[in-house]
Amino acid sequence: MFRLDIDPATLAETDEQRQLRSVLRDLLGEFRGSDQVLWERLAGEIGVHGLALPEEYGGAGYTYAELGVAFEELGRVLCSAPLLTTVVLAGHALLVSGDQQACARWLPGIASGELTATVAGFVHAADVTAERGPSGWVLRGDADFVPGGEGADLLLVKARAPDGERVFACEPDGATCDRTARRVLDPTRRQARVGFRGARAEPVGEPGWAAAVVDAVLDAGRVALAAEHVGGSAHALDAVLDHVSGRTQFGRAIGSFQAVKHRLADLLVEIEGARSASAYASACLAAGAPELPLAASAAAVACTGAYRLATTEYVQLHGGIGFTWEHPAHLYLRRARADEALFGTGDDHRVRLAGLLGLAR
Repeated sequence: MFRLDIDPATLAETDEQRQLRSVLRDLLGEFRGSDQVLWERLAGEIGVHGLALPEEYGGAGYTYAELGVAFEELGRVLCSAPLLTTVVLAGHALLVSGDQQACARWLPGIASGELTATVAGFVHAADVTAERGPSGWVLRGDADFVPGGEGADLLLVKARAPDGERVFACEPDGATCDRTARRVLDPTRRQARVGFRGARAEPVGEPGWAAAVVDAVLDAGRVALAAEHVGGSAHALDAVLDHVSGRTQFGRAIGSFQAVKHRLADLLVEIEGARSASAYASACLAAGAPELPLAASAAAVACTGAYRLATTEYVQLHGGIGFTWEHPAHLYLRRARADEALFGTGDDHRVRLAGLLGLAR
């Protein structure tokens, strides 16, 4: 039987979290510049990159509850900086590997914003092998649709080694690592094909730990993605409310029509449900609770569903302008559709939930 072990009081937003949200919303709302400038400001001025990293590795020593607040605000503005891949996927992979030497080497760079990173063979299966060369381990093979893979300074790769699957850290170079950008539905979430041609690598963690590391990283990714989707959904609702309040038809605002009111009321209910699921999943991740797999999949179902509905209404209730390239609605729609399959579809997570709850036959 599933049991709720998280104190409900921990789900309420703290004063510090509210202040973080306010600071981020002010920065992101006024920001005009390149992704690199935003990346540096988020790291240097606010310290987003190190929020959930231990102080011994240059982090702030907070938890994924605070990081979830940041990802919600980043989702509102459709931030394209590689925070999900660097901070959550790669950062969490290093932490849960238990390899203190690897953490000490790379986590301070992630916390300061000096290092970008991602994982390969975690999100999508990859055909990569590791073998011992004259001067250490080398990787050979290919990994496709690696999120943020084209420009990452560090790749954490799941590869087959003589002693079983292991995680390896690779700092790619042009001579032994080919990287080709993939054309994907969501241009704000870049992906790449990475080919390893004898690329030097170092093992991270112990043999036999790869599967557990991958599972933990994917659940962390689902929690962060759920928070992003809550933020994106909230933006879509705000944008639609602003539009239907000012757009008139037959002498009155279209937002006053009952059919539109009902659609917006349904959307608000979906978003608030998603917000609750996201907050619970973030609390589970922050506490290292055993319910995390269930909470992460529940959040994935609720938040991707809400985001799909929100972006559909974003386009449709804007009328003709919502279908144009000039309007940002299509970018949110693309993000919502592409993210549905990033860490498993809604149906995948429903099947997983059934298994976790003992309902599967």
